[in-house]
Amino acid sequence: MKLSILDQTPVFHGETTAEALQASKELAILGDQLGYVRYWVTEHHDLDHLACPTPEVLLSYIGAHTRRIRLGAGAILLPHYQPYKIAEIFHTLATLFPGRIDLGLGRAPGGSAEATTALSPRFLEEVRKMPEKVDELLRFINNGFAKDHLYHNLQAKPVPNHVPELWLLGTGKKSALLAAENSMSYAFGYFMSEQNGKELLDTYRTNFAGESPYSILAVSIICSETQERADEIAHWTHVVNEFRAKGKTTLPSVEEALTVSPPNDHNSKLISGTPEIVQEKLQKLKEQYQPDEFLITTITPHRRERLTSFQLLGERLIQG
Repeated sequence: MKLSILDQTPVFHGETTAEALQASKELAILGDQLGYVRYWVTEHHDLDHLACPTPEVLLSYIGAHTRRIRLGAGAILLPHYQPYKIAEIFHTLATLFPGRIDLGLGRAPGGSAEATTALSPRFLEEVRKMPEKVDELLRFINNGFAKDHLYHNLQAKPVPNHVPELWLLGTGKKSALLAAENSMSYAFGYFMSEQNGKELLDTYRTNFAGESPYSILAVSIICSETQERADEIAHWTHVVNEFRAKGKTTLPSVEEALTVSPPNDHNSKLISGTPEIVQEKLQKLKEQYQPDEFLITTITPHRRERLTSFQLLGERLIQG
């Protein structure tokens, strides 16, 4: 089973953002050693509990400490940026780390209304231009402008020997179709979507313009040596999400969360359990959705438990 890592760079209980970024390095090194296919980092702005607004900067640091694992953004929020600049950034990464760079694209704002306005004053207009921006970016990456185009002689330098692999991330039909029409790989955010993921992945595969569609299912997993501890952390996750939804900035410890009744509408898509239980659940998802790969995000109160979760999964499902 192909597994990859989606790192949201969480700020762990009692730690600083600087420590959160170092924890990302630790996780990437572990993933590299265990045989995870890729390590992606998300883009979020002005959020106290997530530490990375600049995936491209963190990836350059991670790349210097890993040797094999693919590195990517999951995702660069393209409405905020000009395609040419993104092509330059990821061509540079692809030059530094040949054959290891993924460029995932998304259209979400990634933060508050104020942060969105500061980044992109006409954000909604830029979202509507997403198909055009994706097309332009693809042409910069692949040097594909027509001879009569303004950018025909413009290159996004440095030009790498191995161009970044382009992905579209999404949770709706528009993103599935956009990925298919542009022959891009597609990552569906199962853990954060209420949409019918099977229908969207079928739409992607049916409409794919090329020969080899490739899809990832992004899932949220907590794996522990015992079911009891996995359930405790899962309960903590549900309570913390409810606290954040209500605007609370002081979050509970696991022990404190256990005194709180779980939300009625908690995220049932969170997978938790021992390695054996998680393997069974992933196998069922694989049979239902038929992804080529799983992209795993894990949020725990402490960094050691996150490392343990990925280690247990890697030893069971990758190394066998």
